[in-house]
Amino acid sequence: MAIRMIGLDLDGTTLDNKGRFSTRTKEAFHNARNKGTHIVVATGRTLCSLPSELFEIDGLEYVITSNGARIIETKNCDTIYENFISGEATREIHDLLKPSGANIEIFFDGRAYIGLPEYEMIRNGGPSKRDRDYVISTRKPVDDIYEMLLKEAGRIENISINYIYEEEKKQIEGMLEGIKNVTVTSSFPHNNEVGGKTTSKATALKHMMEVLSIGREELMCCGDSLNDIEMIKLAEIGVAMQNAVQEVKEKANYITDFNYEDGVAKAIERFVLL
Repeated sequence: MAIRMIGLDLDGTTLDNKGRFSTRTKEAFHNARNKGTHIVVATGRTLCSLPSELFEIDGLEYVITSNGARIIETKNCDTIYENFISGEATREIHDLLKPSGANIEIFFDGRAYIGLPEYEMIRNGGPSKRDRDYVISTRKPVDDIYEMLLKEAGRIENISINYIYEEEKKQIEGMLEGIKNVTVTSSFPHNNEVGGKTTSKATALKHMMEVLSIGREELMCCGDSLNDIEMIKLAEIGVAMQNAVQEVKEKANYITDFNYEDGVAKAIERFVLL
């Protein structure tokens, strides 16, 4: 059966290593749309962190943000679906993490907030695994990030926990296991991302499939990180990037080229345009 929907992660998947959509990728989107295929970006980024170029590309109709917490129509930026962390779970996370001093970011209302001390450390070139320019351009610093977390309980799309040391990550992951009604995933080796009880890229894609009357056998998904596994398992054709982590490759039906070698475009050409 023909592929009628494509779910695509952004970083490490659809974007090249400079954070751009290649010409070949944009051409593949255009040609896929001409065949009637819906293209849905599914990213861990929140709305304010999306590349502006995304909204100018022919063929991109919907964006799933914050690992499935929102679905946005690209033509007008209207939110058509929400799946947030409950207020109760948010307060549990606050009480668990604040004593540890963990560096957290919170996403709500399509914006990303970071604690001022972490922001200044990254801005001044201190120890961090993060991309300095990306943090400065997409994060809004606040004096007390944990106070904001409590204040906005019930409206939080995603909580991102960022680490410098692997031992800290293992410790926090063990603590998070005791919190019910949340999902915990990761988009790169030195972070965790906490969402609501049923929040995932896969759950949001299922919603879009219902809206557009698309079956699982008509879905292809591409990704590279742990937060892509569920949507890759959901798809009839699950595609891992050559640069994907091993766990993603093991769940995929097909491994395409690297993100910086037009791997997504090559997958679309192979499974959608032939």
